[in-house]
Amino acid sequence: MVLALNSLRSPAKSRRSKKRLGRGNASGHGTYSTRGLKGQRARQGGRKGLGQLGVKHFVARLPKVRGFKSLQKSFATVTIDRLATFPDGTVVDYSFLKSKRLVRGPVRPLKLIGNTKLTVKLKVKVQAVSKGAQAVVEAAGGQVEIVAVK
Repeated sequence: MVLALNSLRSPAKSRRSKKRLGRGNASGHGTYSTRGLKGQRARQGGRKGLGQLGVKHFVARLPKVRGFKSLQKSFATVTIDRLATFPDGTVVDYSFLKSKRLVRGPVRPLKLIGNTKLTVKLKVKVQAVSKGAQAVVEAAGGQVEIVAVK
């Protein structure tokens, strides 16, 4: 049997049948049809919705949105110790790091940080770099190129 959307079946007894109300007392849900006796909730359409819960409104009970959204750029950061595993002459840019799964999530400007020792010569293309990280890469014989944000 080929697995296709039109051939899918749910397992036997996996779905409970709907409660049938008001079909006589023999059904177990006759007379008041699980609504109890008289009152607002026994009537048709007689339940309060989300607009009111007792005295205070539902919306009034929700927390207010506070604070502000920062206008400062958020960077995807990469540390120098993660670059130390690459061979000499590697060109490290966003697409390369994405393929190596060192940056994840939405596309953001890339920043190189850290000041650990580096022994390989790399050509790093980033949008921002810390002073310490730039000094370490250049001391190892590599170069840092600041690329404009796309």
